[in-house]
Amino acid sequence: MTTSTATIQDHQALIEAAFSTPRAQWASGSEAAILATIDALDRGQLRIATPDRPKWQHHSWVQKAILCYFSLNDIAVNDNPILPFRDKLSSKFHKKPLTKADYRVVPPTHVRYGAHVGKQCVLMPCFVNIGAFIDDNTMIDTWATVGSGAQIGKHVHISGGVGIGGVLEPPQATPTIIEDHCFIGARSEIAEGVYVRRGAVIAMGTFISKSTKIYDRHSGHIFYGEVPENAVVVPGALPSKTGDCMLNAAIIVKYADEKTREKTAINDLLRDF
Repeated sequence: MTTSTATIQDHQALIEAAFSTPRAQWASGSEAAILATIDALDRGQLRIATPDRPKWQHHSWVQKAILCYFSLNDIAVNDNPILPFRDKLSSKFHKKPLTKADYRVVPPTHVRYGAHVGKQCVLMPCFVNIGAFIDDNTMIDTWATVGSGAQIGKHVHISGGVGIGGVLEPPQATPTIIEDHCFIGARSEIAEGVYVRRGAVIAMGTFISKSTKIYDRHSGHIFYGEVPENAVVVPGALPSKTGDCMLNAAIIVKYADEKTREKTAINDLLRDF
C-alpha cells in the first residue's frame, strides 16, 4: 500500500478536526483516516517525526491520530499463555504474522500494533510502544523499552534495561530521537524529546532529559536536549547555582575514535539471518 500526498493531506485534515471534537461529532471518513494512519505507521510509511537535517520535522497530527485511535478500541483480552494481556491495542504480530517478518523476535517481546520494525533488526525481550519507528539493523536488547513515537535509527544498539521516552503520556512536544549508528549503554534513560545525534555513544547508567546539563569538558559548552554527533557521554554531576549541592549531569568526555568504535561496534553475526 502506498500513501499519496493528497491522501495524507485529507487524512490530516480529518484527524486534526476529530482530535478536538467529541467522537459522536466526527466527520464522515474520520475513523477510516485514523485506521489508515495507524496502518501506515505500522508499515513505516508514516512517522511521527522525519529527518530534516540538522533538525527533525515533527508531525503532530500523526501523534493526534494515535490518541484518537485509542477511542476506537474497546478493552480486549489476549489469552495466549506465552504473552497474555488485557489492552485496547493489539499486538503487531497479530496484524503481521512473524512468518512474514524480516527481523528476529525473542520472547516475551511485545510490540504494539502501529510500531514499525525495520529489516534485520533483533528484538530481545523488550517492549515497543505504538508509533515507534525502529530502522534497519538495530538491536533492542533485553528489558529495554521504546516509548510511543520514539525514533530509532539504523545500526543502533539499545542496551539492556534502557528506557527511551515516549510522547503520549505525559505528552511531550517532540519524540525522543536516536539517530543512526548510536550506542546507548545499559540502564540509561533518554527521555523528554531528547535528540541523540548520529554516532553518539552513551555510557551505562546515563540519564538525560531536556533539562539535563550535557557538559563538554573540553570546550566548556553546555548543551540541553541534544547530544552532539559522535559524542561519548558518561554520567556525572555539576555544582548547583548556589554551590550547596551537586546535580545530575551528562559529561562529554571525548568524541568517538576508532578505539571507541571497536568497543561499541554492532556484531553483524547476530543479524545474519
